[in-house]
Amino acid sequence: MDYIKEFSESDRFAKLLGIELLEVSKGYAKAKMKIRDIHLNSVNTVHGGAIFTLADYTFAIAANSHEKISVALNVNISFLKAVSEGTLFSEAKEMSINPKIATYNIEISNEKGELISTFHGMAYRKDKFLK
Repeated sequence: MDYIKEFSESDRFAKLLGIELLEVSKGYAKAKMKIRDIHLNSVNTVHGGAIFTLADYTFAIAANSHEKISVALNVNISFLKAVSEGTLFSEAKEMSINPKIATYNIEISNEKGELISTFHGMAYRKDKFLK
């Protein structure tokens, strides 16, 4: 799956935030982000945008793992627990797929296994391929 590694490494915003891809397979991805000062908002918890970006990145990797270019149609995120330090892990799992639409559930947790956020995404699968 060299094409998906190249795809993931070209995400400049994820790279800026320090997001690291840990695992990928068809319809699945796992990534992590070590919390740094740049991730914190004005009340010293991880900014919702940073959590969203981690979830969205993992969603994109899982959705594009089938080699077809896939883009988000709709996403929804719920923030369940605030966090200020440690490492966040994002795990994306494909729930359904057909030639044009695929759906994914993404869970963000901390190193203690506590659920921080849930993200649900629907992707549109184009007729173009990544490679």
